[in-house]
Parts: sequence; structure tokens; C-alpha cells
Amino acid sequence: KVRDVAILTLLLGTGIRVSECVGLNLEDVDFNNGAMRIIRKGGNEALIYFGDEVSQALEAYMNGPRKTAEPAAGHEEALFISLNKTRITTRSVERLVKKYSRLVTTVKKITPHKLRSTFGTALYQETGDIYLVADTLGHKDVNTTKKHYAAIDEHRRRMAANVVKLRES
Repeated sequence: KVRDVAILTLLLGTGIRVSECVGLNLEDVDFNNGAMRIIRKGGNEALIYFGDEVSQALEAYMNGPRKTAEPAAGHEEALFISLNKTRITTRSVERLVKKYSRLVTTVKKITPHKLRSTFGTALYQETGDIYLVADTLGHKDVNTTKKHYAAIDEHRRRMAANVVKLRES
């Protein structure tokens, strides 16, 4: 359970891809700087920052179940270990997200990518900076990011219509 909370919190709190999550090693996490080194799609290395909630969930896992885990040979460096003592797989994370999301809602199909999208939406709503969102999510082209968050822009433009006052009341 502690591992699962760490994984879900990490995905929702950083917007990293499942492949980036399962590829994490113990030495990739730097609590002093609140950052982790990930390997992006395409093999590029990136530094991703995380907040207090992610930090707490990761520390609880790393100082608890992960510390006492005895990984199989060749899997000692993996951050997230499966029940069969090997590096957790992308498919396992997908099943884990499905399992826990069913406890919350049966109406929507929640996937790991949906958690990534939720993070991106929240970041964009808080900052209004599409370039920051694109960089944080690892999009090579900002137009990819704009395409996915265009509905939010539409909402912001509608709100802007009533912000500027032409006459004093």
C-alpha cells in the first residue's frame, strides 16, 4: 500500500510518464533538492522537481517497504519493486491505477496518462504558462501542449471578456 501511494502520488504530483516512473532508480531521487533524474521518451535525461506531498510519499516508501525489500539479482537499484522482487512494470502500474481509481469512480476511466494530463491541467491553471507546462511534461514542441490544453485557453478567453471595464459603474 505504501508503495502504491508513492507511485500514485508521484505520477499525479509530477506528471511523469509511466515509463519514466518505472525506470527510476534509488540514486535518481534527491530529497535535498526536491528533484529526481528521469530518462525521457527518446532517451534524454531530465531533472524533475517535486513538492512536499511527493517527497513525503517517496520517503515513507523508501524508508519503509523499499528499505526492507530484498530485490532479485539485477533489480537492486530499481526504486519501485514488484511483489515478485523485480522492477515494477508499466503494465503493473497501469493495473494499479485502474484498481485504485475504481474505488473513487466507476464513471470515468482513469489511466496513468490521465493522471499526467490532470497534473498538466492543474499546472496550466495555476501558472497560465504553456511553455512551463510543455517543459515540465517533456513535450518537444509547445504546439503539442497547446493542442491538449486549448479548452482551458478558451475558458480563460471567455473570462477575459468581462475583466476589462470600459466605463466606471
